[in-house]
Parts: sequence; structure tokens; C-alpha cells
Amino acid sequence: MAMAEHAAEVEASAFWIFGPGQGALRSESLKAQSKNDVLVETIASGVSRGTETLVFKGLVPKSQHDRMRAPYQVGDFSFPVKYGYASVGRVIAGGGDLKGQRVFCLYPHQDRFIVPADAVIPVPPDVASGRAVLAANMETALNGLWDAPPHIGDRISVIGCGVVGALSACLAAGHPGVHVEVVDTNPRKAAIARALGLTFVAPDEATPDADLVIHASGRPEGLRTAFEIAGFEATILDLSWYGDREVALPLGENFHSRRLKLISSQVGSIAPAMRLRKSHRDRLELALSLLADQRYDVLLSPPRHFSQLPSILAELSEGRDDVMCQPIVYRQTST
Repeated sequence: MAMAEHAAEVEASAFWIFGPGQGALRSESLKAQSKNDVLVETIASGVSRGTETLVFKGLVPKSQHDRMRAPYQVGDFSFPVKYGYASVGRVIAGGGDLKGQRVFCLYPHQDRFIVPADAVIPVPPDVASGRAVLAANMETALNGLWDAPPHIGDRISVIGCGVVGALSACLAAGHPGVHVEVVDTNPRKAAIARALGLTFVAPDEATPDADLVIHASGRPEGLRTAFEIAGFEATILDLSWYGDREVALPLGENFHSRRLKLISSQVGSIAPAMRLRKSHRDRLELALSLLADQRYDVLLSPPRHFSQLPSILAELSEGRDDVMCQPIVYRQTST
């Protein structure tokens, strides 16, 4: 059935943030805008803990309101706002050959949605729906390593064993001859690192003189640790986003004497080295294909139902550190 023929309105339920720390589910009506639209019934979505908790708490700086907009965000960060970018569903109307397929879309938390057919990407058969919600995080890690590619034999430290840090470490570890060390203050993350085949250490045990330091802790003290362990003429890649917090760095110490290079990476733009050869769609398709690795299931907390999302965001914004990616399920099965 083409969406042009699907003229009746579709009722949907979506998660909205109405003020700092205040979220709720609200009903809304959907209607196709063109014959090229698809109707997607959501199977699962993922809470991107770092960015989404900052949005939930109202900590997006005014200067970044436009840059931090998600593709299908509704409203602004001054509230109310519908935000999110990790949704996996099944096309139930429109899309021609897409109908019946599982797809990924950079869409907020909502149980049904209508988007242009070219806004969804088929999920590979060997990637479970629950794991596919990691695609946006994998895309961030992938883009970061395009911004600061490892070299054969590099000593690499990844600071922060959250989802993006762990994915970055796994991608970096795939390069020949590299030694990757994951650094985190939470000793419970050691089991996650081991399950991914990675070496885990506390900050005071981190090996010095790293060739590449990837910072993904989201905390200023983590970035300062990166300056301490980086070797001569090393690169520090910062994948963290700090919201409206100011970050003080020890630029009077190792930064100049070791000739360190600090690189920022942000997923909104393709890394310059790949920009002429890869589109945003290419990058997201690659990120999804990389999630065929079943090891990444260790990054997923037990799934919780969509109806619990308001309380889930409240819990995460209070600083729970035992959650990696929180999958949200919408129906009985997420396969």
C-alpha cells in the first residue's frame, strides 16, 4: 500500500520533554505528506545516555541549539522538545520493497512515525533489533576514528568505558599491532571491557606515552587525564560533549612541551578525510553493518518498556552509572 493511499490519520504516542527533568508520553496524529513516505511501527529505540540526559536536564547551551538539533526533532531545547535519534522499526505501509523490512531511523522515541522512504536504512539480517539501536553510537565512534585514524603499532588509550568509548576501543583494536587500553574510574566496567576483549585499568594505572588518546568519559577530569598520559606529539581525540559546562585544561604543562594535538570530533559532519567519498547514509549503513558482532550485546542494559521512559530519563539524569545503552522496547518482541 502506497502512503498516498494511506490517507487516514494514524495515532501515535511520543516522548516529550516539557522542562528540565520533566518528561511525559503524549498522543499525536500522523498523516503522510507524500507518496514517498513510509509508516514505521517501532520495535525498539535506544537512550543515548550522554546527550539525552543533557537535553533532559536543559543543559544545551543556547549557542548550540541549532547545531545539536536531531534530524526529526520537534520543538526547541528551550522546551517543549521531542528528541532522540536511535529508532528501529518495521515498515508497515509505503516504501515499495521496504514494506515489511526492519529499518533504522534517526527518529525520537515514538511508537509509530512517518518519514520519507530515504530517511530509513534497512537493518542487516544478522543484526538484532535491540543491538541495532547502537547504530548512532557506532556512527559517532566510526567518525571519530576517521578524524584521528590509528596507525599500525600504536599504543592507544581510551578514557571512558561508556558506549561510545567501548565502541571506539573495539574499532581501534581491529588495527594490526595496536595495543588498546580502556581507562575508567568505575571498576564495574572492567567486566564489560573483558567481554569485548579489551584491557581495563583505573586512571592511576594508565600506561603513559600513548600515541593516541581517545577521550569519551564526558567529564573534564577525564580529558585532563588524557593530557597526562599522552606521549610526545601524540593526538588526543575528544568525543565527549560537555553541554554548558566549562572545561579547564592544564595547557601550561604537557600540552606545549610534548607538542600535543587536540582534535574535536562531532558526528553532525563527516570527518574531512572521508567527506568527498562518504555520505551520511554511507556512514550509517557502515555503522549498522559493524553491529553484526554479537559481543556488542554487553553494551545493552536489560530492555525496559516505552511506558517507563519518563522515569528512565529521570533516573539516568540523576547519575546512575550502571547503565550503558538503555534499550526501550515497544511490543512483546524486539527481534
